[in-house]
Amino acid sequence: MLDELRSAARRVGHERQLRALMLACKRLLSERGAANSVAIAREVVGRFEELPDDERLHFFQKLSRDFSPDPSAVLASAQAYASAPNAAHLLALTRHTEPPRQELLRRINRSPGGTASILAMRRALLARLARQPELEAVEADFLHLLSSWFNPGFLEVKRVDWNSPAQLLEKLIHHEAVHQIDGWDDLRRRLQPDRRCFAFFHPQLPAEPLIFVEVALLPEMPAAIAPLIDKASQPLAPERFKVAAFYSISNCEPGLKGVSLGNFLIKRVAEELKHELPQLKTFCTLSPIPGLARWLRGGATVEGLGRARGERRDAALATLREACGGDLDRLTTVAGLRALAPEAAEALQRLAAIYLGVLSVQPQGDPVARFHLDNGARLERLDPMGDLSAKGLKASFGMMVNYLYDLARIEDHHEKFTRGEVAYSRSVAALL
Repeated sequence: MLDELRSAARRVGHERQLRALMLACKRLLSERGAANSVAIAREVVGRFEELPDDERLHFFQKLSRDFSPDPSAVLASAQAYASAPNAAHLLALTRHTEPPRQELLRRINRSPGGTASILAMRRALLARLARQPELEAVEADFLHLLSSWFNPGFLEVKRVDWNSPAQLLEKLIHHEAVHQIDGWDDLRRRLQPDRRCFAFFHPQLPAEPLIFVEVALLPEMPAAIAPLIDKASQPLAPERFKVAAFYSISNCEPGLKGVSLGNFLIKRVAEELKHELPQLKTFCTLSPIPGLARWLRGGATVEGLGRARGERRDAALATLREACGGDLDRLTTVAGLRALAPEAAEALQRLAAIYLGVLSVQPQGDPVARFHLDNGARLERLDPMGDLSAKGLKASFGMMVNYLYDLARIEDHHEKFTRGEVAYSRSVAALL
């Protein structure tokens, strides 16, 4: 009985907190809020931070229900614009279709630390979105505003080196998502003169890297990741720098999911390196293929492959399965890969070429491939046994890939990808 009373009391207290938060939101949107927005915005942020986790769902539901456009006003302004499509009616329609919660978020952003608070709100929203699809419109408003506020034109590219603040360096270790940084010695090697790290920063979050990219300066295009992240390796002399290879890109802020940053960062960094080191002639990646093994286990299906390529795909898959005794998991070990006969190794490369060169234009294509190809890169070269880590063997049977960033042809390649075609080299074409 006592536990039930305590639980009821907690519920009442939480409901009271939610009511106070929603009242503060309405005050922030009022005329008084326009004049005193900073103080009220600070109150909204504070009340949201104090709100228990389970009540945050109710907060977002109220944003969806109570801060959406007025249907009658939208209908009236739409009819007026349809009857007389002039500037005044268009402006009225635009004003009535914008959800009030967008202005609410703008005013919250005026408070000290408001940008970070809105990112925290979106992180909480994204955690609930899969189970609460009715919140999609609220999510669209967050994404719309954050895409504007974090436009790359507002962001600053900064090089991160060993002399950067320790707190920033710790964040690199924590957020590295592609090739784990194994402590300070590993990080120190990745920041030597033949390695570079660049990050995007926002003026409102000056100590928070939003996304960072790691670059290796090399004599030639790399074919394996292990030498690039070997913390015992010796730095190369600058006169040997001919190639800039982007080998890792990591997002640091989950609240910016869906906001395009990585594509702009790579291009900005390539331009900076070209200016600093004119001897660099090649800009490329050494990239994982995270979906390859899963695709092969699922039968290597591709829509619209065509008869000739379909027959080559079927023959390659049959050859590979025969070499593995019907068990493709044998390819998740170094010994299994090294035991492949030349024709089976070539079959694996052919299947990887089809996966990247054909399936990438479809929504179910490899996410890393879609990112680079849509960014204007060219599918350049496949690298068998490029990643022999446990992660690389499981995800892609050790296969990696180089994408080439030809700075003079990036736009052409991007447009080609939007038309459903992949730009690829002759070596890849020979496998297809």
